[in-house]
Amino acid sequence: MKQIILSLLLICALPVLAQETVTVSETLITDRPDATESPYTVGKGNFQIETGALFTENGDDFNVKRFVFNTGLLRYGLSDNFELRLGWDYQNERLTSLGRELSDATGFTPLLVGGKIEITDENGWIPQIGLMTHLRLPFTAVTEFKPEQTGMEMIFSFDHTLSNSTSIAYNLGARVADNRSIEYLYTIAYGFDITKKFGAYIELYGAFPEDTTAYHLWDAGCTYLVNNNLQLDVTVGTGFNSTAADQNILLSAGFSYRILKK
Repeated sequence: MKQIILSLLLICALPVLAQETVTVSETLITDRPDATESPYTVGKGNFQIETGALFTENGDDFNVKRFVFNTGLLRYGLSDNFELRLGWDYQNERLTSLGRELSDATGFTPLLVGGKIEITDENGWIPQIGLMTHLRLPFTAVTEFKPEQTGMEMIFSFDHTLSNSTSIAYNLGARVADNRSIEYLYTIAYGFDITKKFGAYIELYGAFPEDTTAYHLWDAGCTYLVNNNLQLDVTVGTGFNSTAADQNILLSAGFSYRILKK
């Protein structure tokens, strides 16, 4: 309960901290398709929709297939360097063991509520830095996907410009799992422009849970900037672990759309 209260206080306090004016990038910057979250916000009065479909398969003898029909994330800028964030996924999850179906559930997962603040602008060796904090609300999920307690996470995001066409971004953070243990998170992504419209990235990410074995995954993908406010994306990935719960495959496709303040 103390952790939840502290996280809520931080979400409420972020707009007070966000006093410095930051110029909104003319180019669309998104938090998808990779796991690495950008340190940039959408800008005051701007609204951004990021959504898509996702398929993952884990394990062999005990097999979990998950199809997320809508990986929805809504972002709205309350100030030039602070945004509110809402995320809600609608998915189907099927569990089988040695060909026998154990469960098949469809519905909404817990609603994600949070905020992001830009802390510093990139300056020489100092990266662009942002901070995100989220709560996941159990009462907003269907019974099959409903955790016993509220989940939460806090993530610092960093971005370094390497050249006019390349950059490296990474996240460091932690989240409280369903069993109230803590998972320490990391991501690192290398991105590059193929053309003015096409971009690509490759990424390593994973976690170090307190009570189970660490897991590590990778993915890679491409983006296509249709115009300054619309981007399409595709991703493929898998896991490195040699355990029964290892990720066999990840496939994703989606888009991001920005509505600028008039």
